[in-house]
Amino acid sequence: MSDKQHDVSAMRAITISRQYGSGGGEIAARLAQKLGWQLIDHEIVAEVAHELGITAEEAESRDERVEGFISRVLSTFQHTAPAALVPAVVPPVSTDFAEQAYREALHRVVETAANTGHAVIVGRAGQVLLAARRDVLHVRIVAPPKQRITYVARREGLDEATAQLRLQLKDRDRARYLQMQHHHNVDDPLLYDLVLNTGVLDLDSAVDLICLALERKAQRLAVPTGELGPAAGLAPYPGRPADLRPPAGLTEKEAPS
Repeated sequence: MSDKQHDVSAMRAITISRQYGSGGGEIAARLAQKLGWQLIDHEIVAEVAHELGITAEEAESRDERVEGFISRVLSTFQHTAPAALVPAVVPPVSTDFAEQAYREALHRVVETAANTGHAVIVGRAGQVLLAARRDVLHVRIVAPPKQRITYVARREGLDEATAQLRLQLKDRDRARYLQMQHHHNVDDPLLYDLVLNTGVLDLDSAVDLICLALERKAQRLAVPTGELGPAAGLAPYPGRPADLRPPAGLTEKEAPS
């Protein structure tokens, strides 16, 4: 095994966050194939459904959405769980409790995928759930709206107006899900190691850049936290940097005369 392969093998997962229609799902699939890693996408929804004893359709209804989770989740769970675990008198199921059960099950599945290792995890708040792990690379895929509409229309066989509506709905659901469930803005660049714009970059080039970032982050795993950051290894400026600012009229209101 080469040094590069050894470095990369120390990384446990890659999370892919994507704007709808940016090609992020296709990039994830190609990336998993190139690395020989497991692609974790809709499989996560199925696994959460299995943990909760519900159907995949019921889990899909909650996945990356903030509309009320099906309240019969736990009622269904009662019918599938061992009798000894089900109380004789079942209290009413609250939506909050059902949502908490979903979040906890999803978290366990994402953590298990990362602990098992060598997984490409698409969506499902992986960039937040695994944020504290140095052995996970976090990637965001974006693209201009017009190009994303074209992508959705072509891939899904839709007219452009329908594709635009679908894109807006999916983007809204994903953004609200992360904000409501995890209190993060999906577009916060500090959630990611790498943000790629596929407006010009082709998908294979995006895969190559992610592989390079994976290799470079792997090489930093053993570096102490205090030695990380943009200042690492840099000497002070030889002189005081010039403070070039825009004209005052562009940044400050003129004082009243």
